[in-house]
Amino acid sequence: MLVAAAALAGCANPRAPAPVLGGSPRLVVVFVVDGLPERQVVDYRDQLSPDGLERFFTRGAWFTNARYDYATTVTCPGHATLFTGAEPAASGIIANEWVDPATGRVEACAEDPASTYVGARDVKSGASPRNLRVETIGDEMKRADARSRVIAIAGKARSAVMSAGKRGTAYILLDGHGTFASTRYYMAELPKWAAEFNEAKPADRYFGVEWRALLPEAAYARSLSEDRAWYPKGGRLPRKMGAGRPQPDAAFYDEVMDSPFADDLELAFARAAIAGEGLGRGPAPDLLVIALSAHDSLNHSYGAESRISHDHVLQLDRMLAEFLGDLDVTVGRENYVAVLTADHGFMPAPEHSRSLGRDAGRIAFGPFLAHVNAALAKKHGEGRWATRWSAQGLLLNRALAREKGVDLDALADEARDAARAEPGVAAAYIRAEIEHDARRGAPYFEAVVRSYDRERSPDVVVVLKPWWMWGSGNSGTTHGSPHDYDANVPLLFYGPSWILPERIDKPVAVTDLVPTLAALMKVPAPSTAHGRPLPLELNRR
Repeated sequence: MLVAAAALAGCANPRAPAPVLGGSPRLVVVFVVDGLPERQVVDYRDQLSPDGLERFFTRGAWFTNARYDYATTVTCPGHATLFTGAEPAASGIIANEWVDPATGRVEACAEDPASTYVGARDVKSGASPRNLRVETIGDEMKRADARSRVIAIAGKARSAVMSAGKRGTAYILLDGHGTFASTRYYMAELPKWAAEFNEAKPADRYFGVEWRALLPEAAYARSLSEDRAWYPKGGRLPRKMGAGRPQPDAAFYDEVMDSPFADDLELAFARAAIAGEGLGRGPAPDLLVIALSAHDSLNHSYGAESRISHDHVLQLDRMLAEFLGDLDVTVGRENYVAVLTADHGFMPAPEHSRSLGRDAGRIAFGPFLAHVNAALAKKHGEGRWATRWSAQGLLLNRALAREKGVDLDALADEARDAARAEPGVAAAYIRAEIEHDARRGAPYFEAVVRSYDRERSPDVVVVLKPWWMWGSGNSGTTHGSPHDYDANVPLLFYGPSWILPERIDKPVAVTDLVPTLAALMKVPAPSTAHGRPLPLELNRR
């Protein structure tokens, strides 16, 4: 069992404020489980606790067919889309990082050296939403009423920053530290409640604690055992935190980040934020985003079909049950709305897919780039015609094209043909086609268009076939495609004062979340939000 987190946070007055008798919820809490595909919660539903995820399924609204409708399903675009309602083509957040086609500089989506960390002096980098071109639902809340509090908590800077937006506040659980920080974009120093939380060294409570499977071994028969060839070491439970170390250190804190204890720590910090900021007790609605990041790391290493990932879903389910129970008491079940979703799903490891008879494989970037360059050199002479891989596509050598008198569009067309000749490639599109909407109706073209930014995207965008992935080696798995295993994510609502129980199988887009939250909180949706309010059956009390 996990260490109980409630003791870490300190306690506010447990008496809930008076029930809302109309109007907006006092608090909206959005849980974003990094890398949680819809299929994972459905497959293990019979093992869930009645007050965790099952609370959403049976007492809330469940959208079974919610999906991201763009091509590059990764963390930073996912969080940006969730809270702006805008696709990457509008938000400018096309990937976790990209290579600027004009300068060749690598640009991380949330990195900002000018916005250094507050609460962690030894971290040299910084973070802000400077690359985000649109506003979030939290920005609109703050504009409508400055008394609204908007707080985002995550184990990744990009998740926290894209969720908090430009007017909210982001807190990041730092790798190698076991404590939370923010950046100078948001504040000059941590508030008293956050500093006190860190001073208690809360992550040290997990030193020497074992992560043990929650259920007997037979309960995991539907997931893959630990002996798969594509698993890296460390996928077997129990797993002891800090084993072989005399005391907590940076390596121990990194271990915590890849375990349910990271989620426990984030939820404890969220409790501290609710108490310290008085969330759900003010005159205007508040927004709390808790981006739970550990699941993504486990799925990258072992896959969503693994036993360790299976157990993590169950551990997280129990923690959510405890956290929601706390909200019932401190905020009042009649006063809040909770949403659970994910920033993207996950593909099965190609080796697992092949064992099921699927056409599946891995494509290494280096050989792929060499193949494209060899094809281009046959026509134009030796040279590094395709230079870099960026945001699921190829950047071409514009300077060399000018020097040799080669038309850039023609070069892109030839690079596209070379890419499509590779096994595992489903489609490839060039800049001119995308910008002029020239291939509407072609496979995955609309998804590519929704992920494309004229200034930041590559010259040739490549989409792999289902069950294929980018990467060398023979272990782990990933995400980032428009295929259902990456695009279909949970979208669950709970809040009995507003949300009536129902299951909705109609296809919906994740961009519909922001207009829905705006309608619930009676604030304008961001003008760049693309979606429409979800077809919820609302409680019209």
